[in-house]
Amino acid sequence: MIKLVYCVRRRADISSKEFYRYWLEEHGALVTRLARALRARRYVQSHGTAPEATAGLSKSRGLGEPFDGITEVWWDSVDDLVAASDTPEGREAARQLQQDEANFIDFADSRLMLTEEHEIFDFTG
Repeated sequence: MIKLVYCVRRRADISSKEFYRYWLEEHGALVTRLARALRARRYVQSHGTAPEATAGLSKSRGLGEPFDGITEVWWDSVDDLVAASDTPEGREAARQLQQDEANFIDFADSRLMLTEEHEIFDFTG
């Protein structure tokens, strides 16, 4: 599988509380409605938490300001991702998502990339 990892920062004019609420409730519902048109297989939001611990970890490594959260979206392959964008429904879904993201995400200060997972261990099961 291929995964899009989207490291997001909230717009400065939106409170953290409203950012997380909107992202989870409004945007999450929109992504769910559009998932089939996008050929997306899985969608996860990871919201930033424990700001004091995060700040300490970041400082100990000399890192910059942390992101507010991470979105992960999975497809079966890059070909599936591209194929979805080649359909009118996929293009419309992508347009709607980007338009909605503008309501709460600071695009200039956010980052994304396509990744491929390489599991090293999993002690959860």
